[in-house]
Amino acid sequence: MNTIQQQEKTFRVLTGKTVVITGGTSGVGRAAAAAFALEGCNVVIGARGQKGLDETVSLCHDLGAVALGVSTDVSNMEEVKNLAELALQFNGRIDIWVNNAGVMASGKFEDIPVETLDQVVKTNLLGFLHGSYAVLPIFKRQKEGVLINNVSIGGWMPAPYSTVYSSTKFGIRGMVEGLQGEVSDEPNIHIVGLYPGIQRSTGNMHSAKYSGLDFKIPPFSSDPQELAAQMVEAAKNPKKSIITDGYARVMKVLYGLFPRTIINTASAAMRLAMKPNGETDTDGNVKYPSESPMRIYGELAIPVPSKKTQTVMMMVLGVGLGFLCTASSKKKSKKKIDK
Repeated sequence: MNTIQQQEKTFRVLTGKTVVITGGTSGVGRAAAAAFALEGCNVVIGARGQKGLDETVSLCHDLGAVALGVSTDVSNMEEVKNLAELALQFNGRIDIWVNNAGVMASGKFEDIPVETLDQVVKTNLLGFLHGSYAVLPIFKRQKEGVLINNVSIGGWMPAPYSTVYSSTKFGIRGMVEGLQGEVSDEPNIHIVGLYPGIQRSTGNMHSAKYSGLDFKIPPFSSDPQELAAQMVEAAKNPKKSIITDGYARVMKVLYGLFPRTIINTASAAMRLAMKPNGETDTDGNVKYPSESPMRIYGELAIPVPSKKTQTVMMMVLGVGLGFLCTASSKKKSKKKIDK
């Protein structure tokens, strides 16, 4: 076994390694903190809300891990640098960094306050850039490390009525692929892009909503703990790009084939979810830390169906969208022939 193979093998055992997770106090981030704690990692959590930090650190302690919560607004580079410096106190290293903190604002683009638009960009895009900027010099000094970026399938296909969110996710994917090129001469530094579909997490509960949009978590959403498990697997066996669930895979393929039909269908569905007079509008957690509940799972529109039912629903969704896309293509072809 050569030296590179020996170094890669060390990533398969995470016990004693230091992992930093931004946005680690609810939803996917909280699930990730628990998952890495169970692997025996030193878990360092960065988030804005002290209550959520205290609760998640306590959870990690209960799971037998060493953990630290650091009050961090990822849109502030100085606070991200402080997070990295405090993480080094365990063993002088950061082995894994998970860029996960993110916020969302949905509604008609012109109905979203410009201050909210700006902060979504600062938290999502600048937050990932800041995390990467803080940890990459440490990885290069160590000659190894894994940077995991929880991007979203939104990095491959836009979400109408969540335009600023889509803008940040496309930007993050650009960052991921750019950095992969920059470290291509560093065989033991890995930049991972995770592209999950909609999560059954608290993210939707905490997000900002305008235009009377009352969007609920759909029944085909994915389990945040499964995504957390994939983060752990990515830390052990890094890959450049991972589409993490069936819904994300189906939508990426369909959008690649029939982008206009997918966007128009999604837009129509979102318009149906809007309430008159903006009666459900909320600023969410964009400018301020998330309020309770600080937990992994959010509230679904309907109870979670069985795995078998979810598979059938995904098949029906795929067939239905495929039919719509094919019908649209035939209609366009007929128009061209008629001309």
